[in-house]
Amino acid sequence: MKKIIHVLCVLSISVLQAQVPVNLSSFKNNGAKVSVKEKILTATWPTGKASTGKLILDLDNQKPLFSSIQLSNADGFKEIANNLDPAFILRVGKRTLSPDSGGWDVFFDRVPNKPYQTYKVVFDKRKTSVSTSGAQTIIRISDMKAADFSGVLEITLYNGSPLFNVASVLSTKADSTAILYDAGLLNKKELWQNIAFSDVQKNMQHIQPAKTDLAKNLEVKYRSVIGENKSSSLALFPAPHQYFYPLDEAFNLKFTWCGSNYLDVFPEYGIGIRQDPKGDNRFVPWFNSPPNTEQRLNFFCLLSTDNAAVALDEVKKFTHNDSYLPLPGYKTMATHFHNEFISDVVLSGKPVPEKPEFVDVLKTAGLDIVKLAEFHGPGHPKGPDATRLKELNSLFEQTKRLSDSDFLLLPGEEANNFYGGHWLAFFPKPVYWVMDRKAETPFMVNDPEYGKVYHVGDKNEMLKLLEREKGLAWVAHARTKASTGYPDKYKDEEFFKSDTYMGAAWKAIPGDLALPTLSKRVLNLMDDMANWGYKKHVIAEADIFTITHQNEMYAHLNVNYLQLDKLPNYEEGWEPVLDAISNGKFFVSTGEVLIPAFTINGKGAGETLKLTEKGDAKIKVSLNWTFPLSFAEIISGDGKKVYRERINLNNTLAFGKQNFNWSANLKGKKWVRVEAWDIATNGAFTQMIWLE
Repeated sequence: MKKIIHVLCVLSISVLQAQVPVNLSSFKNNGAKVSVKEKILTATWPTGKASTGKLILDLDNQKPLFSSIQLSNADGFKEIANNLDPAFILRVGKRTLSPDSGGWDVFFDRVPNKPYQTYKVVFDKRKTSVSTSGAQTIIRISDMKAADFSGVLEITLYNGSPLFNVASVLSTKADSTAILYDAGLLNKKELWQNIAFSDVQKNMQHIQPAKTDLAKNLEVKYRSVIGENKSSSLALFPAPHQYFYPLDEAFNLKFTWCGSNYLDVFPEYGIGIRQDPKGDNRFVPWFNSPPNTEQRLNFFCLLSTDNAAVALDEVKKFTHNDSYLPLPGYKTMATHFHNEFISDVVLSGKPVPEKPEFVDVLKTAGLDIVKLAEFHGPGHPKGPDATRLKELNSLFEQTKRLSDSDFLLLPGEEANNFYGGHWLAFFPKPVYWVMDRKAETPFMVNDPEYGKVYHVGDKNEMLKLLEREKGLAWVAHARTKASTGYPDKYKDEEFFKSDTYMGAAWKAIPGDLALPTLSKRVLNLMDDMANWGYKKHVIAEADIFTITHQNEMYAHLNVNYLQLDKLPNYEEGWEPVLDAISNGKFFVSTGEVLIPAFTINGKGAGETLKLTEKGDAKIKVSLNWTFPLSFAEIISGDGKKVYRERINLNNTLAFGKQNFNWSANLKGKKWVRVEAWDIATNGAFTQMIWLE
């Protein structure tokens, strides 16, 4: 009898699906509503402030997908736009995969210098489904195809915000593939009354569109382009960090576009986001696209019943105006900048500005502390002594001059000698040292002009210097670039075992649009180092060169929140900064997700917790966020394996803060940490709590 009932149920569902082109079986009541009439799907969702968003989607292949986009206010629903089609361009290139370059973690790849193809992603509306994921509603429409990539269109609505995401989710079976994408919305009938954006000087600009206007690339601030109609607007923008694959330079490469006949592919007028396939003309790795991974070529749309300036202000809130939010008890710190102010300006004979632009850029980003990495190429780390000491003296003079009670600009270098690979050196005060020592030269001498001067000739003397001057070292861009194979190759060396070797630095290399997070390369290393038995930490690094207001800085930045109540005075040294780092008293963030508090059974990051015999643990985490959260993860290890427990946070709404209490059993584990990520792959992670 049960088998008969089961067969009847299957037949009933099949008949129902044959009659209705939209599968609603996974749609649940979460505040959103969906209705289907013939080939029209209407979806509404609560957008906060007693308003509602509405998408009217036409599933007829001959009609634009977005028949109408609306947002309600006190006067009822107001149409923001109509007759729009999503548009995607996929560039497919060849990834160079070599163990010598880090395999899929490669950075030293010049994809656009090899043959690549540019494809229009073709959209064929065949099947549609609607599903619920917490406070999110996901509309999937298949098929989408480009070359040997295939997949679906996904539209995700976020309760509590007039925000939705449009994604072409594509995969390929081909190996060794790198990709890049452009995307946007095309006007199939009426044009916007205005196209608006902020220029890099933060001034709003407006263009009155015409169908005869050929597409042009726009240099904008805040990565956004806005379609504006009478008292309504739609802001289109990418994920603030995910869309920007790693480069050495944070140049503003005109990441948005507007106009007709974009790339000679779309004859209609449109607005959208773009990437210059040549990047910064250095190493240009694009995005990884490993076989059978679902790559999300996506962009966000934010609706407003106001003008473009108001809409842009709402977009800017997601990144705190492209700055790092102050947190009580914390100071923000960014590291690894090759601005080369000393070599290129101070010692070059050029006028030295009283207030250099790069300092203003970093202050505007909300940074309290910046650690430089000067002399990466133009310097003379190995001497001659007179040149090297003059360079260091200028570095110390300028960092002191440019620091104040609210901002510390700290000297530092990417040393790259003695240990292997590339690594950063950081001392708690000015230290004069030369990365070379001849047999007749003492390790330390007293110079009449500079005081103590060290000459270092090998890894043992390097360790000795760090110990004597209380300095720290850590690997830069671990397991990729010029640190491919490191620190793994020297993990058994005494200098690595030393407390002076802090650990590693995290930057989102490589880019992979299939991940729900940013790059896992250094996060995996973080876990490996802990399983090796070493108490190491991971800080954030920017690893970029020029720093200007024109640049797209925020996309390429990341930040460390150090547990410091006040900034040290430059003249007295900055040992508290190094103490916070070496003790693991900080968390790393992209800026949108923050972790103001984290304890397990009362112990915080960098501390050691003695577990009960049962191993029961109470994890307390405070999170602040802008984009809705996606998930948190409790990561632990037993010295051999890594264990992950994912906690779904897709019920969260945009712009929230909450204290979470989670239970976990950590019996047999030796360390534990926490990550949290949002729907735009922005995130934050703690340092380890060590377990006994």
